[in-house]
Amino acid sequence: MGADAPADRPDPAEIPLPPIKTSMTPLPGVDVLPVRKEMPDVLTMNDGTKVTTPAQWQKRREEMRQILEYYAVGLAPPPPGNVKGTEVQTQMVVNGTVKYRLVHLTFGPEEKLSLDIGIYTPATGGPFAAVISPDAAPFGAKPLPRQPNGPTQGKSQDVLLIVGDGTTAAPAGATGTGGAAPATRGGLGGGLGRGGNAESAATRGAAKDYLDHGLAFVTFSYTDCGEDTTLRNADGSWAFRNSRFFPAYPNYDWGLLRAWAWGFSRIVDYLVTDPAIDKDKLIITGVSRTGKAALVAGAFDDRIALVAPGASSGGGTPAYRFSGVGRGGKEGLNEMVRKYPNWFSANLHQFWGQQDKLPFDEHWFMALVAPRPFIALEGSQDQNVVMNGVKQSYLAARPAYQFLGVPDKIGVSWANRPHGSVQGDWDALIAFADKNLFGMKVEDWKFDQFPEEAPGLAPAMTASSSTTPPSTK
Repeated sequence: MGADAPADRPDPAEIPLPPIKTSMTPLPGVDVLPVRKEMPDVLTMNDGTKVTTPAQWQKRREEMRQILEYYAVGLAPPPPGNVKGTEVQTQMVVNGTVKYRLVHLTFGPEEKLSLDIGIYTPATGGPFAAVISPDAAPFGAKPLPRQPNGPTQGKSQDVLLIVGDGTTAAPAGATGTGGAAPATRGGLGGGLGRGGNAESAATRGAAKDYLDHGLAFVTFSYTDCGEDTTLRNADGSWAFRNSRFFPAYPNYDWGLLRAWAWGFSRIVDYLVTDPAIDKDKLIITGVSRTGKAALVAGAFDDRIALVAPGASSGGGTPAYRFSGVGRGGKEGLNEMVRKYPNWFSANLHQFWGQQDKLPFDEHWFMALVAPRPFIALEGSQDQNVVMNGVKQSYLAARPAYQFLGVPDKIGVSWANRPHGSVQGDWDALIAFADKNLFGMKVEDWKFDQFPEEAPGLAPAMTASSSTTPPSTK
């Protein structure tokens, strides 16, 4: 079978992943699940009961989380309960107006796991609402050694056709024999890890705008949580399970998105104890693959006050039923389990070509955030995103917000951009936070608009897609 175009079903030559025994009870496979062309209702319980009370909604949320763990992202370990932070470095930057701290977190079995985070706060005042966004290693942190990419990683090929040697680590930041080191896929922080120092990071991009707005900014390297590689060991297992968080938890089948999301939550564990941070106003965001991770983290961690995935594309905010080949084009389920099955539960792969049998769709992650504020930061010209896929997820998640009496706390913004992030994205995040966390009026912004898609034409812009921010103060 050719490697250049997805097929309706997986290539029979794929080398299967060894099963991982977990504590989860097996759920029905694709062969016995019914066809469900409609988006699975967030307010209908597994037994068909309609959700009509807050208690039923809490039970429904647990049902949804269990289904997403099994089929979509895998089972993650429980919170370790022992996160500790040590300040390694502190410096004042931007003429003494911003304080930067490098904090080393330790946690997990025998406190053997760790994660470095960089915290930027205004020098005076506080506690501050904080935006948590992945990027490269924080300034002052030592980059970790990394494994090489899989041989076909990033080439739009079926990565399950190849088993490679995942036992030899490459030096930190090096290019392995399997291909180039993956590009940094950070959050709305302006590429903090790409040269410069804490001073320059605090004076450019989203980080500068967050700080100017009186917000703290927290960054970390998502690959310090799980290595972003499709490399496989000789037995067919993922090589990413050899390092970072994974060896400490062998009986969990979490994919990389869930591991990166688990990293978000370990940062939250620390921030809720930090006197400089307002523990009730924690915001998470990310771009592309880290946007997907932010989406997952928000669905599973209720301490996160506002969830804002950016450019999350396939496996993110667009519905699988309305994305991919024959479903609107661009990135859909087939494309994701073909190129990046390492990001997901191994149980998602069986739905290749059978998306209508999914017992969930991506709107479940959005609905699980309710009643907390949620905004999808999208690009009107994103080559990976089907606008209708995002719209269908938004419409199918909104009933949860309506049921809880907060219909305006779910939103979407369209920046005038292709895949990535621009000023319009973080302007929208700030405005949405002003409205929903701080009770401010942001009358110039609309968070329920969808541009029209037309072949060959640039989509129409909405107020919230402008790269020039309306006044929110």
